[in-house]
Amino acid sequence: MGNRRRGRVLAFQALYWWDLARPTSSALIDAADGSDLFQDDPTDNDEPHARDFARLLIAGTLEQIEEIDEHIRSQLRHWDFSRLGKVDLAILRISVYALLWQRDIPAGVTIDEAVEIARDFGGEESYRFVNGVLDGIRKGVPA
Repeated sequence: MGNRRRGRVLAFQALYWWDLARPTSSALIDAADGSDLFQDDPTDNDEPHARDFARLLIAGTLEQIEEIDEHIRSQLRHWDFSRLGKVDLAILRISVYALLWQRDIPAGVTIDEAVEIARDFGGEESYRFVNGVLDGIRKGVPA
C-alpha cells in the first residue's frame, strides 16, 4: 500500500472515530501520529509520510466540515443525511475535502481511492454510493 493510500486510510479511520466519539481534533492528530489504534505496519519506514498526509486530511476535513457536509447533502436524493453509514460518511468527508481543497490531486485519483477504501471497509454497495456522490460533487467543481 502506498503512502497516500495509507494516509487516506488513517484519515478515514480517524474521521470515523470522530463521528462516533467526538474526540478533540488534537486527539485525532495525536492518534494519527502514533497510536496503536491507527497503526498499519509499525515496521514500515515510509509510515511518517503516510501519517503526514493523514494529518493534513484530518485537519483540513475538520476545518471545513460544515461546507463538506453541505456538498454531500446536495448529492443525496431520497436519502436523509442522518441515515448515512458512518463508514461511508467518513470516506466521503475526506474525499470531498480532497476534491475541493487539494486541487493538485486529480479528481479521478481521489474518487478511485475513495472507491477502493469503500470496497475494503464499507458495505456491499458502499463503493457505488461513494462513487456516485463524489462524481456528482466533482461535476460541480470548476476546472
